[in-house]
Amino acid sequence: MLTHLDSQGHATMVDVSDKALTVREAVAQALVRMRPQTLQMIVDGAHPKGDVFAVARIAGIQAAKKTADLIPLCHSLMLSSVKVELLAHGDDAVQITARCKLSGQTGVEMEALTAASVAALTIYDMCKAVDRGMIIESVRLLEKLGGKSGHYKAEDEQ
Repeated sequence: MLTHLDSQGHATMVDVSDKALTVREAVAQALVRMRPQTLQMIVDGAHPKGDVFAVARIAGIQAAKKTADLIPLCHSLMLSSVKVELLAHGDDAVQITARCKLSGQTGVEMEALTAASVAALTIYDMCKAVDRGMIIESVRLLEKLGGKSGHYKAEDEQ
């Protein structure tokens, strides 16, 4: 049984030492809503702070690698791949998709969710001077592959 509580009811890191090494992958997504002119400035590469997508991509990758430092009780993982994709979504949003992969004993859902979240926060940080009304929304797991619990795909992604 996997739990974050030990026999005395205290929080603890799950012991995964008996679990088999398998390829595990997770895909998470976030959306940053903004004014259309803010998105246009980003897409045109006209932001005074530089390439917003490039900085957010690096921030997401770095965050995935540091998830165990940010989320209590997460395992420190040797990720084999982290990809963060940023795309204009309609005329007023950026869609962030983070994909993390490894061969290990525990999943990478938290790493993918952290990557998407931090990339979204980075966009907010870089653009807040021109658009304080941005909204970060829909941070969620889209897909999880591998491990004992098998394949998960969000219902609207089927």
